[in-house]
Amino acid sequence: MAQAIPDKTAHVLGVDIGGTGIKGAPVDLERGSLISERVRIPTPQPATPGAVADVVVQVLSQIGVPGPVGLTLPAVIRGGKVQTASNIDPAWMDTDAAQLFAEATGRDVSVVNDADAAGIAEMRFGAGKGREGVVVMVTLGTGIGSAVFSDGLLVPNSELGHLPLHHEDAEDWAAESVREHDDLSWKKWAHRVEKYLELVQRLLWPDLIIIGGGVSKKADKFLPYIELRTEIVPAQLFNNAGIVGAALFAPAGEG
Repeated sequence: MAQAIPDKTAHVLGVDIGGTGIKGAPVDLERGSLISERVRIPTPQPATPGAVADVVVQVLSQIGVPGPVGLTLPAVIRGGKVQTASNIDPAWMDTDAAQLFAEATGRDVSVVNDADAAGIAEMRFGAGKGREGVVVMVTLGTGIGSAVFSDGLLVPNSELGHLPLHHEDAEDWAAESVREHDDLSWKKWAHRVEKYLELVQRLLWPDLIIIGGGVSKKADKFLPYIELRTEIVPAQLFNNAGIVGAALFAPAGEG
């Protein structure tokens, strides 16, 4: 897990770029909590690199504090560059996102996969704190994101939402957005999630599975219907996990 934790006396900001909203706030890296209310602006449509960068500038302007910034994207990120565009605008492919946001904001910037950011936040401050062995964080939202840890170390860009299930990507069958679109009951959707998690279980045999994403706030509506041979728990940081995790990946030092 290659990450530098910034000086705790500096302002460190996290920005979580999602399919419907771009959210940001300064983060207390000692407690894993937001220092002030988060700012949220709807994600532009189409969500092209330039349009998203403009909104990120607006979010930071509304937050109104200086400092380095960590940002999430729903994509595989290697060396600051976007490698996949399954859940974002195709124009992002091969974009140097770190350079784009650094130039747009005039700040030191790092960019990380959104599920990896949420996962590292949960491992440090939430449901995975102190857990060893293999831990898998699964975020259920527009798609399915994942973060895999071995004895607390992140294996980046796992993308387990694209495992094949029912002749398509698993996220096309079991994501939370599918439940909403198809008007599935919680019980029926839980059956789909269970089939997906059984696949993850057979591949990795994790010691713990953490269910994240906004729907984790409603875990009592579907988790009781899911039976696995692996311990499964809801995330604790809910929608703030991405912001907190992004801040943990922010460049060290004051920006």
